[in-house]
Amino acid sequence: MNEFPVPLSGAQAETLMWAHEHEVEHAALNQLRGISRLPWVRGVRVMPDVHLGKGATVGSVIAMRDALSPSAVGVDIGCGVAAVRTSLTVEDLPDDLAPLRSAIEAAVPVGFSAHERDVDLRPLRLAQRGTGLWRRFGDLHPGVQDRETRAHHQLGTLGGGNHFIEVCASTSGQVWLTLHSGSRNIGKEIAERHIAAAKVLRHNVGLPDRDLAVFLAGTPEMDAYRRDLDWAQDYAALSREVMLALLEGVLRRAFPAVVFSERISIHHNYVTEEVVDGERLLVTRKGAIRAGAGTLGLIPGSMGVGSYVVRGKGDPRSYWSASHGAGRRMSRGEAKRRFTTADLAEQTRGVESRKDAGVLDEAPGAYKDLAAVIAAQEDLVEVVEHLRPLVCVKG
Repeated sequence: MNEFPVPLSGAQAETLMWAHEHEVEHAALNQLRGISRLPWVRGVRVMPDVHLGKGATVGSVIAMRDALSPSAVGVDIGCGVAAVRTSLTVEDLPDDLAPLRSAIEAAVPVGFSAHERDVDLRPLRLAQRGTGLWRRFGDLHPGVQDRETRAHHQLGTLGGGNHFIEVCASTSGQVWLTLHSGSRNIGKEIAERHIAAAKVLRHNVGLPDRDLAVFLAGTPEMDAYRRDLDWAQDYAALSREVMLALLEGVLRRAFPAVVFSERISIHHNYVTEEVVDGERLLVTRKGAIRAGAGTLGLIPGSMGVGSYVVRGKGDPRSYWSASHGAGRRMSRGEAKRRFTTADLAEQTRGVESRKDAGVLDEAPGAYKDLAAVIAAQEDLVEVVEHLRPLVCVKG
């Protein structure tokens, strides 16, 4: 029997954790306690990949009554993962995977790069979604209206940080494509404007942590944020679909007979309305996926570890949630100070990937043990596949 969940000491609203307090940094615990004390919070659930976040804790699921905190979503609105299983096996791949990595990097811009022109969505069978998305752009916050061209060019691009594209092998040798990405600059611009707007609202003035400022239901500010939030979530989801289509094109050119089947695409920084204990609440997941009964999800680790394909068990104690990844065990700055490029090369041995100083902060040693994170939530998800990375692309 799993020992979790355990209650968080000092919390006001019910806060249940799939991690022990001694395993979590002190600042993150205090951040969670602060969230639990907001008068609108019905409950908080804490995933095993929990760590300190900007504004609100990564790995938190927050159910709020008639209120929503933009910091509890974060600045990468709609960040999430996607995966598709291919008909290829490891035996179909060449010994040298460097050309495949180069082909992926040529098809999908990474880091600060963007497409030189809009991606043609018609051959990707995504034109209707794209048309609907851009038709709504003029309704967004006035402060982002000059970002439309940039947003067009960044659609279907990876970004940097912990975002990745991977070619992986399952335990049976089946080849999968996986990726992790968000809403790029436009999501950040939208989030920052609304976070700033929330902080100056009168009902937030007395909060002990102004980063947790909220919008209240039935107000123009809430309506504006929900509109922009929904748009950014749709943008991020479409961007992942575009990248998957471009990646499938790379494999088709290399392996004309390849077939693509099982597909996963989920957010892990987002908001939904859900019924909790008979009450309709706003549920915010920041670094957490929905793990409803039978729902497929992807929980990635670091660039040397790969990912787990999981199936949700629908546990209401977690608000039907699970972790979004392994979670960091040290900051980016500490990782850069602690690891060398030789460490990175050793930790990513056998993976075709960058091994330079530019990705030291993404060294596998900077992350928690993914297998332990999965084990801590065995009552929330069941493992379907463990995917081992063969190629990892980062910005």
